[in-house]
Amino acid sequence: MTNPPTLADVLPSVASSFGIGGPNPLGIAPNRDVVVLLIDGLGAELLARHPDAAPTLSAHVSTTLAAGFPATTSTSLTSLAMGAPCATHGIIGYSFAMPGAGGPRLFNSLRWRLDTATGEDARDLHPPETVQPMPSRVQDLAAHGVAVHYVIPEYQRDSGLTRAAFRAAGTLHPATSLDEVRAGILTVANHPGAESRFAYAYFPELDTAGHVYGPESAQWLEVLRDVDACVADLLADLPDTCALLVTGDHGMIRAETAIDLDTLPRLHRDVRLIGGEARVRHVYLEHPDALSAVLAAWAEVLSTHAHVVSREQALDERWFGPTPPETVIADRIGDVIAVARGDSVLLRPDNEPIESALLGHHGAWTADEQLVPLITRRQD
Repeated sequence: MTNPPTLADVLPSVASSFGIGGPNPLGIAPNRDVVVLLIDGLGAELLARHPDAAPTLSAHVSTTLAAGFPATTSTSLTSLAMGAPCATHGIIGYSFAMPGAGGPRLFNSLRWRLDTATGEDARDLHPPETVQPMPSRVQDLAAHGVAVHYVIPEYQRDSGLTRAAFRAAGTLHPATSLDEVRAGILTVANHPGAESRFAYAYFPELDTAGHVYGPESAQWLEVLRDVDACVADLLADLPDTCALLVTGDHGMIRAETAIDLDTLPRLHRDVRLIGGEARVRHVYLEHPDALSAVLAAWAEVLSTHAHVVSREQALDERWFGPTPPETVIADRIGDVIAVARGDSVLLRPDNEPIESALLGHHGAWTADEQLVPLITRRQD
């Protein structure tokens, strides 16, 4: 049985459509230009339950992709840009341990900060090009003469995550609203020359609405309708010389059962750091001899709320990708990993007050979190 397509298959397929070689698992047809529009938080299962709110998106789903584990923005965007899972690129979650002069510290890969999402800027201590040193598929496109464009919020241009994942200079079209996203994409696509262009476009507000109000809330559905209208306009207005691919980085679940890890002292014995996020926790030990005890404690205390395994088991089962990671990447993974089940979330209100107040979460194994649509223009 073949593996289902993943986000990491998108840019290899785009490169193949430009004649750069390699497989084209998504069957993207050749065209002068290609735009990949990523709608943060656009889950395939969520979309399938609301075709009335998003008739255009629903009508143009060509296939369903797996985001990969963990299903979280920093990992997924890097997998997209690299054409590889996180066992290869090393951005193994929302936050994880990185070595430091005084011992390991938590590193927030989405914000590129230390200790917390609002902590010290980590770009000097952990240069993005060092944390993730491999060339991206976007760089590959540029090296083969494809002009690279970005339709993204301006702050993202020099962010640690953008530098680590995309790694290629390009023309910026600053965009925060859907109107600006649409205008930027049309600017990329409407040109008279034969030069090929690739654009990466990004819109975050569906994810924001899901986190704050819950996925499938009235506010979330309002944003989904706006996204659908924008894509409908693009499909009508883009020239035939431009292929539009729309996808997401993860889906989302609404949290119903909250487990406050900060109030469970047994879970902190022999534990140095707890990273990850509410749906996937990376647990780092004070000393390796504590593995059996910590593993047993987390499995017992969390019981039906989480699936708890050792790093070795997760790697044996290829959670982070089919190819075993290099040691420097494997060391970023928790000694123990706890993946929330059902609608449970593993919160740390004392250390993560902002994240712990959210209604929507993602990262784990459910179809609502893992599956994202690939939406393409169909030539009738």
